[in-house]
Amino acid sequence: MHQEALVNSYRDQALAGATGVELIIALYDGAIRFLYRAVQAALEDDVRGRRLAVKKALDILMYLQARLRPDVGGKTAHALGDFYAAMFTMTLEASHRASAEELQEVILCIRNVRDAWTVVARDPEANRVLPRELRTRAEVMPATPTGVSLAQEFADDQSSRSWAV
Repeated sequence: MHQEALVNSYRDQALAGATGVELIIALYDGAIRFLYRAVQAALEDDVRGRRLAVKKALDILMYLQARLRPDVGGKTAHALGDFYAAMFTMTLEASHRASAEELQEVILCIRNVRDAWTVVARDPEANRVLPRELRTRAEVMPATPTGVSLAQEFADDQSSRSWAV
């Protein structure tokens, strides 16, 4: 257990200084890791383990899809959205059939796109364009007891001020 805590601490520290692209790659790595667990569980006829691992991989795919910005990313964002939807469907079908081979096919597809992100990560311009924070301002600043998000309150406050120089 102590070794697992060290690994988690190291991972947290590594992600603390990561760029937006590096965080996306880390999410892909997580999805791949959970899919490998699902493959192992499928081979061992561990239904519960397979379902838990698949759920975590699907959670990551949904998170990635929810963070897409078609208004900014255009056709690329739409293509990634289609990719995430296809991987979601393939993962569900593979899990339903308890097919280690189909899960490995999903891993290969995700790994190919992950490898493309590693190429993007080498481009300094891409690291400036993609935000490090993948959450929206409303997610970072949750709703207040009045039901208005802190982000909205901040925006309203800023827009009502007149700055004199």
